[in-house]
Amino acid sequence: MFKGSFVALITPFKNGQVDYEGIEKLIEFHIAEGTHGIVPMGTTGESATVSHEEHKEIVRFVTKKVDKRIMVIAGSGSNSTAEAIELALDAKKAGADAHLSITPYYNKPTQEGLYRHFKAIAEAVDLPMVVYNVPGRTGVNMAPSTVARLSKVPNIVGLKEAAGTVKQVMEVLELTGPDFCVLSGDDFINFPVLAVGGRGYISVTANIAPKRLAECWNLWEKGDIEGSKKAHYSLLPLHRDLFIETSPIPVKTSAHLMGLIGTLEFRPPLCELTDSSLAKLKETLKAQGLIK
Repeated sequence: MFKGSFVALITPFKNGQVDYEGIEKLIEFHIAEGTHGIVPMGTTGESATVSHEEHKEIVRFVTKKVDKRIMVIAGSGSNSTAEAIELALDAKKAGADAHLSITPYYNKPTQEGLYRHFKAIAEAVDLPMVVYNVPGRTGVNMAPSTVARLSKVPNIVGLKEAAGTVKQVMEVLELTGPDFCVLSGDDFINFPVLAVGGRGYISVTANIAPKRLAECWNLWEKGDIEGSKKAHYSLLPLHRDLFIETSPIPVKTSAHLMGLIGTLEFRPPLCELTDSSLAKLKETLKAQGLIK
């Protein structure tokens, strides 16, 4: 159902408010650059610090402006099952193609708790769901065996895997059926995930280099394995420095330096890069031909 390069979209702010004009500019940029899908209101979109109403309105806005030209997978996760259902229902009402639901953070449910959480959402909301495993953010790792159980639940169609290990990706693929879609959630291992059977990635780096991320997938799909591998390795310096400090601080800063967004604002507790990190990031962006 899903394949290719999906951008984990940043959220521009202006004077403390959501910059919808800026979001529309980003949408048109990504469509023109060949991005295969947009994921608003994930971690990279600062979903943790927008209000629920802002969250819902951003999903509605993105879905309306995309207008089915490419896919929209709406971020809908919460560490409260009831809140996750509420956000997913709103994504469905907005017309999103699917929704992305993160493993609950802070309360650190057991594997059985994770299963029941996602199953309850899938049963309450008739919309394709991609579950999202990112233990570095949430403090809990969803075991491949749990993913396998979830893959049998109607409406649960895929996994965004960001545990950072190809071994775990392979274990998931070994235990799930051929129709279950695994997407890389860690840009460093995008190509290895394709090599073991993944169908694409939800990418931070795609915010600033969408054409190159899309091309990495396009080459792979055409059977040009060496070309895809070369494209992946050429992006490693960007993947590395976009996590020089907590994401999405570096990628949002990069987008501002490139003129993709106007005002550089973060929702607290996120803040600007240190001077040393900013200097290193600028050096990499220049070397990659993204700024002068």
